[in-house]
Amino acid sequence: MTRLSESVYRLVLAEPSWGVRELVAHLHTDEATVRACLDELADLALLRPSWDEPGSLRPVSPQVGLAVLVAQAEADIAERQHRMEQARAAMLAVAAEHDTHRDHRALTVLRGLDEVRGRLEELAESAVREVCSLTPGPAHREDTHSAGRSASLRPLERGVPMRGLYLDSFRNDPATIDYLRWMTDHGGQVRTVPTLPMMMIIVDQQTALVPLDPDQSRLGAVEVTAPGVVAALHALFEQMWAAGTPFGQRAVPVDGLTGQERELIQILAEGATDETAARRLGVSLRTVRRMMAHLMERLDAQSRFQAGVLAAAQGWPGPR
Repeated sequence: MTRLSESVYRLVLAEPSWGVRELVAHLHTDEATVRACLDELADLALLRPSWDEPGSLRPVSPQVGLAVLVAQAEADIAERQHRMEQARAAMLAVAAEHDTHRDHRALTVLRGLDEVRGRLEELAESAVREVCSLTPGPAHREDTHSAGRSASLRPLERGVPMRGLYLDSFRNDPATIDYLRWMTDHGGQVRTVPTLPMMMIIVDQQTALVPLDPDQSRLGAVEVTAPGVVAALHALFEQMWAAGTPFGQRAVPVDGLTGQERELIQILAEGATDETAARRLGVSLRTVRRMMAHLMERLDAQSRFQAGVLAAAQGWPGPR
């Protein structure tokens, strides 16, 4: 949508009784230009035929107009979001069981990093089928990588398959790249995705560790053994694994958008702040703003509102 078309749209919202003549006079332009803008707004479903005055157009509210444009994009991602919500709901159900002390066998609370790492060492020794992990958040420190090597080496030496999902942003961190290369050199499999919901480790599809607080992993973790919950978490892992890019390969842009750009559009479309987007993507606030400025430039948009209209009209965001 052009900047002039946006101005026309704002005017017809503010002055719905105005016709072409009033718009031409207010904008100091010609009739053909105004009619071209009205045609563009009609194509974007921001203007619709009037019921009261046949042959004329009425403005559609921004909420309704944008809803029409993004309906198809939302339908494409609705199923994936539904499955993720089911996994989150299953995790909340386990937490509720803990609060009411109805099933102590289904979970164990591990307080602090020492307990968590000690339990991870035990699980690494007992693993026989597979170890799966999600690692979101910012790139880790070198001491964390050293602990990761220690916990991963024993299963890898015994030939236990290990699969790890990391953020795309980790590809820009030398220490993390070195650790991921070590993992793959020892037989592990690594893929990256734009965002991850939380830290998680699943051992032999029987035991899962998730943080007590996703935003403060140092507080400790919950060890879950309830079969239904572990199965749901493992299904979430498999879904994200299928969408990941193998380490060492470059992600192929879809419709000219990288995975991070598609996720950024979706995150901001949800009404999240730049700060939230930076945290979920594992990048700096400056990087998020640079990415947003780049997207607005590609769309030739002068404002975020205009960028939202144009992105929706082009099918952004689409399937991830």
